[in-house]
Amino acid sequence: MEDAKKPGVLVISHGSPDEHWVALVEAAVAEAADDLPAGLPLACAFLETVEGRLIQDGIDQLEGQGVTDMIVIPLFVSSGSTHIDEIAYALGVKDAPEKETDLERFRVSARVFFGDPIDDGPLVAKMVWDKVKGLSVRPEREVLLLVGHGSNHPGFLQRWERGIASLAAQCAELAGLAGGGDYALLNPDSLSAKVRDWSERGMDVIVAPLFLSAGYFTKVTIPERLKGLAHRYSGEALLPHPLMARWMSQQILNIMGSVIG
Repeated sequence: MEDAKKPGVLVISHGSPDEHWVALVEAAVAEAADDLPAGLPLACAFLETVEGRLIQDGIDQLEGQGVTDMIVIPLFVSSGSTHIDEIAYALGVKDAPEKETDLERFRVSARVFFGDPIDDGPLVAKMVWDKVKGLSVRPEREVLLLVGHGSNHPGFLQRWERGIASLAAQCAELAGLAGGGDYALLNPDSLSAKVRDWSERGMDVIVAPLFLSAGYFTKVTIPERLKGLAHRYSGEALLPHPLMARWMSQQILNIMGSVIG
């Protein structure tokens, strides 16, 4: 007789020394729980910095509740993040990491069902546009420029570009901007060049940061690279936004229905 399955959810994000950053992630995860079956074990864990709330802590918490089938949601904005690769390896989802990592294999007994990062899609496009739509004055001459962290590692950079390019196009279609959507990355740096290029074409540039929560990159790095350039910058990251909870709960329910059963 097959052992009874008990699903549980582990949401993993990067972590930050900023307590507000952590609180925003925790609030979104708690809100997602409201759309999930009552009593479904759920843990919010962080790759680094948040002591007592690291990934192994989350695994131990869920397995301590008898979880046999663990749905892991990597709450990162892009498939191009090297962290997703190393976490998948450490969870035993892949035999070897694509890029060398210091992360050791976790102690995990449950079967792991590894979900998808944020990347793109209608819910994500709505989140992004909601954060910047107040900056739109003349859509007939505006372009939306998404700014992401990017990567200097081959393969990972291409994943970054695919996801953010798709999301930029979806956002622009949703907003009805004449200039459409474009993207720039901090690594390798293309932000100032992209803003200048669009300005020279006679377009007003709305700049939106593609980051999970506000921090050094949204508050310092991006504004510094925009100095002296004609632009409108929201400075607002994806969180807080109620649709983030829906994005998580939809993915969790899809995995429960199609894979775990």
